[in-house]
Amino acid sequence: MSTAVWYSCKKAAKKFGRSEDGLGTLEVILIIAVVIIIALLFKDWIIELINNLMGKADDQANTIFE
Repeated sequence: MSTAVWYSCKKAAKKFGRSEDGLGTLEVILIIAVVIIIALLFKDWIIELINNLMGKADDQANTIFE
């Protein structure tokens, strides 16, 4: 029973790997490039947001442990 399940999963994985319906390398690279460009454009805002959130979390942690 488990051998048949393993074989069918293996067959499905091979079929999925050969399928051309999935994302191609070019699409993935373009998505990553767009995310990096957006992150660089909003770098200062993102850093300020994270610093504010971490500062609030630190302040609340200090009040809890005092």
